Amino acid sequence: EVTLVESGGGPVDSGGSLRLSCVVSGYMWQSWCMAWFRQVPGKEREAVATINDDAMTTIADSVKGRFTLSQDNAKNTLYLQMNSLKPEDTAMYYCAADRRFTSGLCSRELGKYDYWGQGTQVTVSS
Repeated sequence: EVTLVESGGGPVDSGGSLRLSCVVSGYMWQSWCMAWFRQVPGKEREAVATINDDAMTTIADSVKGRFTLSQDNAKNTLYLQMNSLKPEDTAMYYCAADRRFTSGLCSRELGKYDYWGQGTQVTVSS
């Protein structure tokens, strides 16, 4: 069983930065995908960024150039560095993980991930 715990969210002014963390515990597959999703009330959860065990990443166009992924394998932690934050980045951010069954980039589809954290709220004020 994989457990994911996010942290690092909070209020921030427009133009500011936050770093979200996702600590992974429990069994982890040799081939895996992890992702950050975000959701605002009334809207579908959308993928922000993905990464696999080969360190191949995808970044959503809406955050490209502002958000970056990194990982610390020794700490079993995935990070999402968010710079130049905008009010439209306000959302609940979720970490997700699952086994990788195919080669190449990880899916950005919600249904491809079975393991989720509880979420961390990011609120960007203008």
